[in-house]
Amino acid sequence: MANERLRADAAMMMEALSEQMLGIAKIQRDRSRLTASATACEKRITVTVNADGILVDTRFDDDIGELTYEEIAAAMTEAVQAAAQKANEECRRLMEPLRERKSRLPRLSDLIEDAPDLGSVVPVAPPASVAPPNSRERWDDEDTGFGDAVRYEGRRSMVSDHDD
Repeated sequence: MANERLRADAAMMMEALSEQMLGIAKIQRDRSRLTASATACEKRITVTVNADGILVDTRFDDDIGELTYEEIAAAMTEAVQAAAQKANEECRRLMEPLRERKSRLPRLSDLIEDAPDLGSVVPVAPPASVAPPNSRERWDDEDTGFGDAVRYEGRRSMVSDHDD
């Protein structure tokens, strides 16, 4: 009798796992196609990012020349951050059905006595800083183990279209 229940539980878990894997595949496909856009400076600047928040398109309106370089730089930063936030929210929305389905599944500890609840073990990363490089907000007193090697010390880009 207990063996039959175990078989039924295992079959239910395998079916649920199969549904989860199909759901994950669909979410990954949808996420790979996702973009989000934002505008700045009265729609003179339009940016689009992918699901990872990486800038994939920039459009300037014909009257962009009315802005200073500083205004354009600040507006670009603000617009890219806004678009990345939209993409992040859309990714969260894509994941919601999967989270709901997972919450309805029995926990390992429900099926096996004294088994650990592995769902509560996964650490959550803190949000990445949006502060400019070298700003005080970007660094705390906690030692990362990398010393100053991870700090961006200059204003020059690592990307160049010519050799120095």
